[in-house]
Amino acid sequence: MPLHPEAQQLLDALEEAGLPPFEHMTVPQAREAVKGFADLQGEPEEIATEDRTIPGPAGEIPVRIYTPAGEGPKPVIVYFHGGGWVIGNLETVDKPVRSIANRTGAVVVSVDYRLAPEQVYPAAFDDSYAATVWVAEHAAELDGDPARVAVAGDSAGGTLAAAIALAARDRNGPRLVAQLLIYPVTNFDFTTASYEENGEGYLLTRGTMQWFWAHYLGAQDLGKDPYACPARADDLVGLPPAFVATAEFDPLRDEGEAYAAKLGAAGVAVTAKRYDGMLHGFTWTLGATPSGAAMIDDLAAALRSALGSAP
Repeated sequence: MPLHPEAQQLLDALEEAGLPPFEHMTVPQAREAVKGFADLQGEPEEIATEDRTIPGPAGEIPVRIYTPAGEGPKPVIVYFHGGGWVIGNLETVDKPVRSIANRTGAVVVSVDYRLAPEQVYPAAFDDSYAATVWVAEHAAELDGDPARVAVAGDSAGGTLAAAIALAARDRNGPRLVAQLLIYPVTNFDFTTASYEENGEGYLLTRGTMQWFWAHYLGAQDLGKDPYACPARADDLVGLPPAFVATAEFDPLRDEGEAYAAKLGAAGVAVTAKRYDGMLHGFTWTLGATPSGAAMIDDLAAALRSALGSAP
């Protein structure tokens, strides 16, 4: 279908504001620019929150804990923000995470992992895995159920969520009930049809993704490391049920859908849905693209299905 009118209006507004592509900015400039996306997210939903730190492999990791109303113990979602592993933080996903917690009925622990280029891969992954282990071990203290822990993330955070699901299986770590992947980065490939169709002019560009990857990896060779690039995993058998959301006008669309197909071929229960007319990052712009909020309802339904009962 054509670009959704809401998405077109957003692109027009960003062009009028003169926002340059991130690859034309310095890292500090990009981090400052991304703060403006909070203004595109609408009003924050009411929910109890707590900011704290938890132990990590290189020091304390800041987290924000969202606890919806209702009696516990509740399911728990460990959430990783997007932003190409370079930009983004707890604030940039605060409003969408509030909605996710309220609509799923789950306690959500949002993780402020270390960013590149100051800390290249595997720093973000290491922090994310450590946070997931900590949450699984302390879920009961958070009004959560340690037997109902899921991972979730958007974009680069979706990469981390997929990687944590792999690592938890490989390392005999937490038994996760679901992986909720919102337009995830799953491969290091800029030649897919969706890159050709959507690599320019639709908010996230091919150049921006190359900029993100360059900062994330530094001078490292990606190789076949599945925790950096989940699509390169040889074996996806035994992973938790997955929800994979993609956006039609997103250069990452095809790699997300290919990963969903690969999960399904490995016998993993998968719900994959493409959001027609939408741009990459639409959960960061729900005030401007409210039609995209249906994705959060779909995510909540997928979690309920994975749990086998309502949260």
